[in-house]
Amino acid sequence: MKPFLFRGFWVVLAGALFTACTDKQPSPVVGPDTTKPAPPVTTGSRYLTAARQAHGYVLTNLLTPYKNYRVNATTDPTSAFEWYNVSQIYADAAMVKRGDTTHTAYMNDTFNWMSHFWDHARPNGGYFGFVRIDGSEKGADTLKYIDDNALSGVVYLEAYEVSTDPMKTAYLDKAKACANWLIKSGTWDDTFGGGFWWNTAKTVKPTQSNGLAMQLFTRLYAITGESVYRDWASAVNTWIASRLYESSTGLFVWQIDRAGKRFTEKFTYDNAIMVEAFLRYGEAMNDASYQGRAQALGNAMNRTLWDKNYNAYIFNTSDRRITPAWCGWGSQAMIRLYESDKNTAWLGYAQGNIDAINTALKDPNSYGYYQFATLTGAERYANIEGVDVAWMQRIQALLSAYR
Repeated sequence: MKPFLFRGFWVVLAGALFTACTDKQPSPVVGPDTTKPAPPVTTGSRYLTAARQAHGYVLTNLLTPYKNYRVNATTDPTSAFEWYNVSQIYADAAMVKRGDTTHTAYMNDTFNWMSHFWDHARPNGGYFGFVRIDGSEKGADTLKYIDDNALSGVVYLEAYEVSTDPMKTAYLDKAKACANWLIKSGTWDDTFGGGFWWNTAKTVKPTQSNGLAMQLFTRLYAITGESVYRDWASAVNTWIASRLYESSTGLFVWQIDRAGKRFTEKFTYDNAIMVEAFLRYGEAMNDASYQGRAQALGNAMNRTLWDKNYNAYIFNTSDRRITPAWCGWGSQAMIRLYESDKNTAWLGYAQGNIDAINTALKDPNSYGYYQFATLTGAERYANIEGVDVAWMQRIQALLSAYR
């Protein structure tokens, strides 16, 4: 997830801080209740409509003749970022799960094009983060990113769940290939007792890279029963809990760098990733305690990362702005918690966050989503990034099953 997250982070940290002054958030969730899930809604859900509108923006502005997606339609229309494209597959898989099989072709076409990011020159492969939309300049940035490759594997397992053979097998095989690259990449070492570096340059070990790797290994173990995935999932789980968890807040911190400095900013999407990692891990390992850990982490998110005044997740504890993909990940975590324990309070957070993003960042004419703004919608960036539109398509499709 390199193009904007870390290289642009010090610019991001300059965002204005806002202090919440009124409490409009849903009641804290303390555990499962007896609430029954609402039946899936029909195509009349406003969130499913909004998901379709977001996809309409993608088709009009971002889809290329090569069946991939450009970074944006303005400042970088000739580049394709790996995690942007795989996020659109994630979004389309959510639409297929909701019963809209017209997205199957988009999902599969993009998956097939993803081979242009893959390193075919090395036996273990791995995805590069950038190519031009025509597939040229692969490897111009020689680094490979753990989060890109782990997210890709996770996305392919989502697509696996809504596919039939031969594509079902293809998605599973490529998810295994992503996991194989992680294992053999050399980016897990004994520095700080383990953990994945962010990329092959080995500068920092962050929560998000390790959390996504944990998700991938856990899901592959659940599907295949192969012990190698169980062992790697357990190793990541043990390391991240010992090195990046902060007991005073109940949240995971950002990262630790090569010199051993611990960066204690707490990001919404880091912790959202770990909520889902805990839920998946508990299911795969048949350990019910991880549902409680996920619930506790969700509650900690809602104490610290939820802005009570605007009913939204902030980017991080040093930057109280709102952004579709990274803040939107919080909605996905809340939906996953609801699906696990059927407590509708989680859906209140998921829905409130989506509504806030729609208010602050949605272009009412094109249905695209701007990248950043303050919680009031002020100081809004002018660029509409493909990954942000993809994530708003996805989380609104997920929410439309219940609201």
